[in-house]
Amino acid sequence: MLRINRQTDYAIRVVLALANREAGVRLSSSVIQQEMLIPQTYMSRIVAQLAAAGLVKTFAGRDGGLQLPRPASEITLKDVVEAFEGPMLLSECMQSKSEDDCPFQTNCPVRTKWGRVQVAMLREMASVSFANLAEEAKNAPTISDSPTTFES
Repeated sequence: MLRINRQTDYAIRVVLALANREAGVRLSSSVIQQEMLIPQTYMSRIVAQLAAAGLVKTFAGRDGGLQLPRPASEITLKDVVEAFEGPMLLSECMQSKSEDDCPFQTNCPVRTKWGRVQVAMLREMASVSFANLAEEAKNAPTISDSPTTFES
């Protein structure tokens, strides 16, 4: 099964929490952790990895916290996923360069299709900015907006 890991999901939540605020606003890790339901055991590791990838800026001290290093419109879902998952590959054959890895590599119709699907997936992830996600989050219905009865 192809899926992102839990830490990547939490990292996306951290960046989204920051994108939901005005540019330049700093949030403490504890506020983000509570707001985005992230277990404390993950938070420091996620923040460190996001900072190392240049996806958040950290500030120490009483007025410290986290903020986005650039506008949310310039940070994509692909940026965060690749910072935590590495390069996205649908199949190992997409990475192999030698016929020793796959004897059908040079004439494989499946590899060609995997390549097209992979390009489409990466293109879509790169087109989703955190500004887009923050806007969608603002417009999403809340639990209280949902009907209390279901019709069949």
